Parts: sequence; structure tokens; C-alpha cells
Amino acid sequence: MDEIDRSIINEIQTDFPITQRPYFELGKRLNLPEDIVIKRVKRLKGEGIIRRIGGNFHSNRLNFTSTLCAAKVPKKDIGHFVETVNSYPGVTHNYLRDHEYNIWFTFIAQDMAFIEDALKDISGKTGIKEILNLPALKTFKIKVDFEV
Repeated sequence: MDEIDRSIINEIQTDFPITQRPYFELGKRLNLPEDIVIKRVKRLKGEGIIRRIGGNFHSNRLNFTSTLCAAKVPKKDIGHFVETVNSYPGVTHNYLRDHEYNIWFTFIAQDMAFIEDALKDISGKTGIKEILNLPALKTFKIKVDFEV
């Protein structure tokens, strides 16, 4: 990564423009042509440096609910379990941890009943019987930008 890549990453994680031509707008801010911004973002995504570009929503402000889930998944079953969990559109994050509960994921849906039904469905499809449902009692939101 060079300084141009760093400047693009810093800019898009803080204030991605919501316009018809966001990469043109980013180029104006960074004094770069639109096509260069697009090429670099594509390359950074292809290299796995940028994982995702998309909006973040306050689920509770949209009258949705969210929860953190954890499961004990045998090593041999991790691939199938993760693929199954990730097939649900409300799953936003999925992490492998070095812990007894080794798969952690967040789930957002219109209500807790939907999430509970989905967790039962995931359990049935994967054979993993214990999936913890850990809804937040209090929400703490902090802005997280990683200066590159």
C-alpha cells in the first residue's frame, strides 16, 4: 500500500459520499481521477484489505433487534456451520475465537422471535445443539476508524 491507498482507505471509512458517482466525489476530495479511485478500491478489495463497503444502520432506530450469538462447534464442522450461519441475511459479523465457544456472530432481525426461530433452524441444519443467544442489555456505540 502506498500513500494514495492509505488516503483512500482513511477517506472512505469516515465519510463515504452518498451520491450518484461516489468515486468521482472521493477523487475530487483526494485530487485523483475517478477511474484511479475505482481501480485502487477494486484492487484493495481483491487483496482483502477492504472487506466491505456498505452502510451501517442503528437497528434499534429502525425497530429491529440484534443479538450476539456464540456456539461450540467441533473443528471438523466449522466450515458447514459458518456457511449455514452466513446464509441468513441478518448475520452481520461472524468470528472464529480461540475459546470453548469458538464461533461468535451477530444477528439483526425484525424481532427476537425471528432470531430464535433462525437459531433453531441453524441448529437443525448443522447439528449444533447449543447456540447461545446473548442480547445486549445496554448499547454502547463508539465510532471506530482505523487511521492507516
